[in-house]
Amino acid sequence: MNLTEALPTFFITLREGFEATLVVGIVLACLKKAEQSYLNSWVFYGVIGGIIASTFFGILFGWLIQGIATSEHPYAPIFGEFLEAGIGIFAIAMLSWMLIWMTQQAKSLKSEVEGAVKAAIAQNKTAAGWGIFGLIFIAVLREGLETVIFILATFEQGIMPAIGAILGLFVAAGLGILLFKWGVKINIRLFFQVMGVFLLLIVAGLVVSVLKHLDAGVGILAQINPEYAGLCLTQPASCLLGNLVLNAQGFLPDKQFPGIVLKALFGYRDQLYFVQVVSYFLFLITVGGLYLQEVNGKAIAPQKIEKTVS
Repeated sequence: MNLTEALPTFFITLREGFEATLVVGIVLACLKKAEQSYLNSWVFYGVIGGIIASTFFGILFGWLIQGIATSEHPYAPIFGEFLEAGIGIFAIAMLSWMLIWMTQQAKSLKSEVEGAVKAAIAQNKTAAGWGIFGLIFIAVLREGLETVIFILATFEQGIMPAIGAILGLFVAAGLGILLFKWGVKINIRLFFQVMGVFLLLIVAGLVVSVLKHLDAGVGILAQINPEYAGLCLTQPASCLLGNLVLNAQGFLPDKQFPGIVLKALFGYRDQLYFVQVVSYFLFLITVGGLYLQEVNGKAIAPQKIEKTVS
């Protein structure tokens, strides 16, 4: 049993789950303030609905990946590699965009949610209930889809990634209870900054994995059909990734401690090629730079998000 396999999914679900928890907490607080607590059940229906929809999406794509993996079609391995790379690219784009977007929107989170709640409860009871349900459902589904897509993109098998995801959700829910139920003060801005750095490093590691799958897909295609041999730009080490620039299998393998922890958290691989190294740091410089720019821009401003609990 490898506990490190649970770390990436734990951090992802902790951060994404806490975002959804903030929305749920703000909605419940608004309903209480407006003396409309009879709508609370619609909030919980929305949470359950979002979780079920996210799980369904994950199962559907999991079956698709498994079906390709077990197919006897000669091109199935190629389709599998490209599908995994495509899901990985989608996960990188979605998580990167949401990281920067959430940092930009943090200061207006409370006002936007309160406005949506006021618009919902201004309608009749049935319409108000569905409005609250839709608000929560979309919030939970959005965060759930990000988590599911990341788990699919990491191609992790076994029980540990699922355990990590569940633990992350429980911790996120616990933080929400501390924040909204018991009034415990939490530095939310610092929490998201720290989680954001972890998320950046984890997604940067996903960039390395995506390139590996693209390279493997092109390599298999060139082997099966010599007509595509010209797609392999560099040989024999790889088709697309250039020369091997790091080979640490002898002293820091990524399947043993501490290399496996570095792999889980920071995208470390004991074998790295030129294109992987360049892409890794290019991602950190571009996306990380945009994220830090947003963080630094908020650092001098009042901590708007903390006010959501007042």
